[in-house]
Amino acid sequence: MIKYIFAFFVIVGLATLGWLYTLYDEIKHDVDKVINYNPKQSTQFYDKDGRLIANIFKGENREYVNYDDIPARIIEGLIAIEDTQFFEHHGVNLDAISRAMIKNIKAGGYVEGASTLTQQLVKMLVLSREKKLIRKIKEALLSIRLETMLTKEEILERYLNNVYFGHGYYGIKTAAKGYFKKDLYELTLKEMSILVGLPRAPSFYDPTKNLKISLARANQVITRLNTLGWINKEQYERSIKETPKVYSQTLTKNKAPYIIDYVLKLLKDDVPDIQYGGYNIKLTIDLDAQDIAKEALNKAYEKALERDEAYRKKEKDLDNDYYIKKLNGALVSIDSSTGKILALVGGIDYKTSMFNRAVQARRQPGSAIKPFLYQTALNEGLNPASKLVDISRTYDYKDANGNDKKWQPKNYGGRFKGFINLRDSLVQSRNLSTVNLVTDTGTGVMYQALEDYGFKGMPNDLSITLGSMSVSPLQLSEYFSAFANHGTIVKPYIIESITNRDGEKVTFEPQTRELNSPEQTYLITSILNDVVKKGTGRGAQVDGIELAGKTGTTNDNVDAWFCGYSPSIQTIVWFGKDDNTPMRRSETGGKTPTPAFAHFYKEYLKIHPEIPRRFEKPANVYQSKINGKLEYYTDKSPLPEIEVNIIPEDPQQEVIEF
Repeated sequence: MIKYIFAFFVIVGLATLGWLYTLYDEIKHDVDKVINYNPKQSTQFYDKDGRLIANIFKGENREYVNYDDIPARIIEGLIAIEDTQFFEHHGVNLDAISRAMIKNIKAGGYVEGASTLTQQLVKMLVLSREKKLIRKIKEALLSIRLETMLTKEEILERYLNNVYFGHGYYGIKTAAKGYFKKDLYELTLKEMSILVGLPRAPSFYDPTKNLKISLARANQVITRLNTLGWINKEQYERSIKETPKVYSQTLTKNKAPYIIDYVLKLLKDDVPDIQYGGYNIKLTIDLDAQDIAKEALNKAYEKALERDEAYRKKEKDLDNDYYIKKLNGALVSIDSSTGKILALVGGIDYKTSMFNRAVQARRQPGSAIKPFLYQTALNEGLNPASKLVDISRTYDYKDANGNDKKWQPKNYGGRFKGFINLRDSLVQSRNLSTVNLVTDTGTGVMYQALEDYGFKGMPNDLSITLGSMSVSPLQLSEYFSAFANHGTIVKPYIIESITNRDGEKVTFEPQTRELNSPEQTYLITSILNDVVKKGTGRGAQVDGIELAGKTGTTNDNVDAWFCGYSPSIQTIVWFGKDDNTPMRRSETGGKTPTPAFAHFYKEYLKIHPEIPRRFEKPANVYQSKINGKLEYYTDKSPLPEIEVNIIPEDPQQEVIEF
C-alpha cells in the first residue's frame, strides 16, 4: 500500500514538474520586455541657460535615472520596507511565502502578500494584477528566470524607474522633482522615505493629499532602517521629527506654450517619438527675454484698449467694442548675428487662442517693406542725400479681367513736398517719393531684390512699393536681419541641441547668406536710426541704447508693424486682427507696436547691461557736410554732385551720434 502511495506522489510530482516546465516554456520569453526595458520617458525643454521651459510626456510622466545615480539611502529604504532579503534570494522568497500563507489561512482570506521586488517588477511589466494562483505561479517562474539574466542592480534600476509614485509621477526621479522640487541627491532621509513608501498605495499615501498618513508611512521606513542598524540613533531621531515641504505641481510645467507648440511641430516628422522618447532639448530661448516679451506685448495691448475706451467715451458709444475686442499681436526677438530666437510670443493670451501669430499668421508688411527698397536703391548708386520726387502720379493698368484701372497713391495725411532727400523720405515714410523711387530704379530691379531677400508670392507691379505681399513675423525676422546683421541674412532658429536617452547629441548651427556689404547696410542703419530718433518710430526710443527700425501700416489700418534692432538684437512686433478687419485709424505702426518694442529693450537692458549700445561704423563709410548737414557715403553710394565739405576722420572723436 505504501508503495502505491509513494508511486502516486512520484507520479503527481513528475506531472507537476512537467506541467511547470511546460508552463515555463510557454512564458519564458515574456521576460524580454523586462530585459529590453524601454519605457515611455518625458521630454524636457530647456532655455539657453539650462532652465526648464516645459516637461512634455504622453501617457506617463517619467524621467529616467541610472542605478549609479540613485542614492544608496533610497536603495536601503526600499529594500528595508519592501524586500529585506532582496540581495539573498533568487527571485522568490520562500520564507516570506510561508509566513504569508500562515497569516492568510488564519485570516480566512488574502491579507498579506510575499512578492519580492523582482516579482513586483514582473507583475508591473508582464502580468496582470489579478490575485489568482496561476498568475502567482507564472510570476514566480518568470522572477526566477529574470534573476538569471539581470543583476540585482539592473532589477532595482528598472523597478525604481517604472513604479508609479502617485500624482502622475512615474519613476523616482520624477517623483523627487514633482513632490520636492529636488534632484535625488538633494533629498533628505525623510523625503527619501516618503518616496519609497509610496508604491505600496500611491493614492492613499500621496503627500499632497494625505500628508499625515504619508509621514506615518515614511516613519515606518525610518524605523525599519533603524531596526536593521542601517542608520544610527541620531539619524533616526532627526528624520522622525522632520516634516518636509511638499509641492503639488502641474505635470507639464509649460512656461512658454507658443514656443513648445512651435518646436513640437518642427520635430514631429524627424522625431516622431518626441513626446515620449525621453529627449533633452536645449532651445535658444532666453526665459527672461520671453517673460519680458510677453509683458511688453500685453502692455502695448492694454494701451490700445485704453485708447479705444477713450474714443468710445468721447463718441458715447461704450457698447460698441468691435474695433478693438479682436485685436491681437505677436513678437519675435532674435540674436542678430546668429539668428537664435531669444523670445517668441504668438498672441496676447494662449489660453484664449492657441493660434501662433508669430509663426502661422501671413500678413502684409505695409511700409515695413521700404528699407528693402531703399537699400536696393542705395546699392544701385543713390545716396541718403539724393533727391527724390515727392509728387502724386496716376498710373494706368489693367486688372485681372482686362479692365482699365487707375492707381493714384497718396502720402499718409495726403500732402506732398515736391522734392525730398532719400533719408528724409524713409524717415517720414513717404509713399509718393517711394513709388517714384521704385519707378525710377525699375520695378524689375526691385522685384528681383525682394526675391533675393526671401520674399515670395509677390505681384510683379508697383504694389510691392506698399508691401502688398504676405509674410509671417518670423519670416520677416529672417529678411530684416540683413539690416541688423550688417548685410548678412541669418535664418532664425530655436533648437540649439537635441540629446536622446542614450546621450547621443545633435547640435544645430546658424545658417547665413551674405547679401549686402556692411558699408552699404550701415547707410540704411543710419537712416533707420533717424526713424526712431525723429521719424515715425519715435515711440520706440529707449534711453541709453541706439535703436534703428521701421514702422509699417497697411491700407485701412489692418496691420501695424514695428521692425527694429539694437547693435546686437532684432525685434519684430505686429498687431492686427485675425479676421483682417481694420483697427481704428489711430492704431498705426508708430502707435500700437512701438510701446512693446521700447518696453522690451528697456527691460532687457536691466538684466543684460553688457550688450552693445552703439552701432559701429565700418571703416569704408565716409562722412561729409552737404547743404550744412552731415551725411554718410560710400564708394558705391557717392554724394550727389553738389558742393560738399569733406570732414576728416578723427579717431579720438565721434562726428555724429545716433
